[in-house]
Amino acid sequence: MKLPKNTFKSRLNIEKQYGCWAGLTTGYAAEILATVGYDWLLVDSEHAPNTTQSLLGQLQAIAPYHSHPIVRPESSDKDNIKRLLDIGVQTLMIPMVETAEQAKELVSAMHYPPKGIRGVGGGLARATRWDAIDNYLNIAGDELCLIVQIESSLGVKNAEEIANVDGVDAVFIGPADLSIGLGHPGNPYHGDVQSSISSVIDATLSAGKACGILAPVEADARKYMQMGCSFVAVGIDISLMRSAAKENLNKYLGARSKSNNSGTY
Repeated sequence: MKLPKNTFKSRLNIEKQYGCWAGLTTGYAAEILATVGYDWLLVDSEHAPNTTQSLLGQLQAIAPYHSHPIVRPESSDKDNIKRLLDIGVQTLMIPMVETAEQAKELVSAMHYPPKGIRGVGGGLARATRWDAIDNYLNIAGDELCLIVQIESSLGVKNAEEIANVDGVDAVFIGPADLSIGLGHPGNPYHGDVQSSISSVIDATLSAGKACGILAPVEADARKYMQMGCSFVAVGIDISLMRSAAKENLNKYLGARSKSNNSGTY
């Protein structure tokens, strides 16, 4: 059996890839989203109540489709990273990375010795297809992809060093946390936040890495793509469902119900 190809990684810096946040935490919902045709889906475990078991179910549900699953764990814990890799995650997005040293530790957690410290799950691991993939230990790293999130003032300051870490494949910007960290909570459009976003994009591209961002508002997504972002989350499943439901109800309630969708994510 061959190692699954990481289609997301192979297309980085080559073409634009459109993604959607998957926060409903079930394989059934994730599979519905996968039928839409997004290039990638971010299965979130930082702010959505996922478990290892629920993440596994979503990976299995998405697997037959075009969409590539990216998993965001709740932290940079190396043991959790090992567990996620063992259930078959090939692309990880790690939140709140602030220094090059932290980025190097994440690279180490993703790879087997001598490059890293990942433990061997062998026949217990879905990643190896229970030992059905030939030579897995020597080729696994070829299809692994590490995305680090920069979403704090310290991360912005160290963006160039972080992006230049060998083994970091891409940088992803979190506008909402960044706005809070810069003293402008809920206002990613403030000049300080926009300047920081631009700075991170420039630093990432200068390092030869791909840069992404969360931008469910169409005008924002198009602007950030013009600035250099090549993979953009253009939707959030929960927000899309809620918005569509409100729009449906508003047909009957008229002015009695107003949308309060936010541009802060």
